[in-house]
Amino acid sequence: MASSKAHHATGFAAGIIAAAIVARSSGGPFHPGVLLSFIAGVAGSTAPDWLEVAWWSRARRLWITHRTLTHWGIGWLALLAVSYHALGHSIYAAPAFGFACGGLMHLFADWPNPLGVPWIAGRHSLNLWNSGHCDLIVVAASWVAAWFIGEHVWLHGVHALPWLRHWPIS
Repeated sequence: MASSKAHHATGFAAGIIAAAIVARSSGGPFHPGVLLSFIAGVAGSTAPDWLEVAWWSRARRLWITHRTLTHWGIGWLALLAVSYHALGHSIYAAPAFGFACGGLMHLFADWPNPLGVPWIAGRHSLNLWNSGHCDLIVVAASWVAAWFIGEHVWLHGVHALPWLRHWPIS
């Protein structure tokens, strides 16, 4: 598990990625969905952990085992795909897309440690380092991804590699 600071830092990157894609698909940066997707991306980056907490009880214990259903990759990918296809058709699509981007970023941050995440049927781990170590690598990778996607959308690939200029997002 990455640290909470790492999940928040990668969440801001996920919010930027979501906002850029929503801006590209909705016709501009001043669409209200752009801000909503950014906020939801930041919230979604910690969602797999706080969705496990039984907020309805005083004890605030986990109602589900850590890294099970709320960390399931297929669920987050399905939310991402459905919300992406609904962009421009539903008011809820932009925040749902941002939330899914944040949730997936959380899974990517948890994936390198030995506990891993359940992508399809069982847990899979990259087994690169123990929890809480090397958070800088995960944060840096998320911000590099945010830079490339944001640069492609908002600056139209001016600084991108030649092969990346023709990458369609919308």
